[in-house]
Amino acid sequence: MINTPHPDESNRDVINSNRLQSAVKQIEFAREYTKSLLADVGDEEWFIQPGEGVTHIGWQVGHLAMAQYGLTMFRMRGRQPIDTELMSSSFRKRFQKGTIPDPDPANNPSPDEILATLDRVHVQALAELPQYTDQQLDEPVEMPYSAYATKLGGLLFCSAHEMLHAGQVGLIRRLLGKEPIR
Repeated sequence: MINTPHPDESNRDVINSNRLQSAVKQIEFAREYTKSLLADVGDEEWFIQPGEGVTHIGWQVGHLAMAQYGLTMFRMRGRQPIDTELMSSSFRKRFQKGTIPDPDPANNPSPDEILATLDRVHVQALAELPQYTDQQLDEPVEMPYSAYATKLGGLLFCSAHEMLHAGQVGLIRRLLGKEPIR
């Protein structure tokens, strides 16, 4: 059995602060991957549902914006006045879990609007996250949550959730005849 020394209190603070850094790096990586999948998707392809039971890229990306807001801001600090500038209530409701994607482009925000919302939410999340202490990261959250019932758990799930939906975007891309991203 390997015996590792127990960190003293000062080292424990450094280790714990790395938890937030790690979660943020995972969130950033997932977003970079998602954006790489979207780089060659034309506006006319955003709302195509290429098969029965398959969503469309517009819904996937809108859902990611809504979910990142929920996991990195709403669950961390509640609703704030700035939130209405990030995303409208109708946007949130259109892309929340369990909604049915509408393939008619006229009934959806434009791809540019969806991407702008995705970007606004991401920039705001990255601006706010560094303010949280380790004690705050350990605070509990109410259901629904995945894996860990803490605020840190929500941040960790944010990147996993995005990668899950990035996989769906990748599948939709392939069904639209696009080459895989390498």
